[in-house]
Amino acid sequence: MLSITKQLFVSGIMITALQATGNAAETVRLAQNLAPISGLVIIAQEQHFFEKNGLDVQVSNFSSGRQALETVLGNGADVATTAEAPITAAALADQKIALLARMEYSDDKTLTRSAARITTPADLKGKRIGFSAGTGSEIYTGMLLKRAGLTPAQVQLVNLRPQDMPAALASGSIDAYNSWEPFIANGKKALGDDARELPAKGVYAETFNLVVQQTYLRAHPATVVAFLRSVVEAETWLKAHPDDAITTIAQATHMERADLASIWHDYVFDVVLDQRTLDTLTQHAQWRLASGNAPAAATLPDFRRIIFSAPLAQVDKARVRLPAASD
Repeated sequence: MLSITKQLFVSGIMITALQATGNAAETVRLAQNLAPISGLVIIAQEQHFFEKNGLDVQVSNFSSGRQALETVLGNGADVATTAEAPITAAALADQKIALLARMEYSDDKTLTRSAARITTPADLKGKRIGFSAGTGSEIYTGMLLKRAGLTPAQVQLVNLRPQDMPAALASGSIDAYNSWEPFIANGKKALGDDARELPAKGVYAETFNLVVQQTYLRAHPATVVAFLRSVVEAETWLKAHPDDAITTIAQATHMERADLASIWHDYVFDVVLDQRTLDTLTQHAQWRLASGNAPAAATLPDFRRIIFSAPLAQVDKARVRLPAASD
């Protein structure tokens, strides 16, 4: 059967949508941070939504979104799952990336232990606090201290990888740490009854996003649309089958199912481009510039120039909630 080609124009970009049967599957190389925050692409792969939409997605797993995006920028993959920190670093370095959608967000948190006697953010004064430099964890730390009326000089900041934080807290080498799930849950499991989570909801939420190079988007517009359609279908399936979704994602990320179930509601899965997406990028870039964690001549980017809404709008216009996106 012959394919039917439709020329579609959305926000000034021509998108060629191939509605076909009998065509060879399009290969897409996905650089994936293997964690629950990549849950929608995990579901899209495991439930064969990519295959249904004509894609052969080859997955390479990484322990961070930074590594995933660096792989895309080095032409080792086509699509990256990544948080806002690597995106702002790339934008400030004038890398020509295209942010296609936000697919998840979740609050950063603080875990401490009973012996540290930390019950409010103000109790962090003079304490040793683990954080991950250059990530949302660092921004969260600064915002949490500000909320408590403290400055970084009034605490002892210890730069750690998230996966090393539970052991550091259990050994007593730090008094608390600031990170995201599942590393908070991992710490609770390691410390047992000694673990204490500091009330700090709403201080800072990290986003998780889908990013390609602009050259890839221009060369493969139909493929990008098919990829996003698959992820949107995964979101629908995940919300309709939460128990099965937990099982699938736990198996893929090598987590105990009960551990993921206990934090499941911390993850907000939505394939969108919205004000939160833009605000989080802007906030993170402002921190980079203020802290000197940016190229010397860098200025605050207009992130609408790297947000490309046309592919997502073709899948579902209602998911694009940004005024005057750049494309």
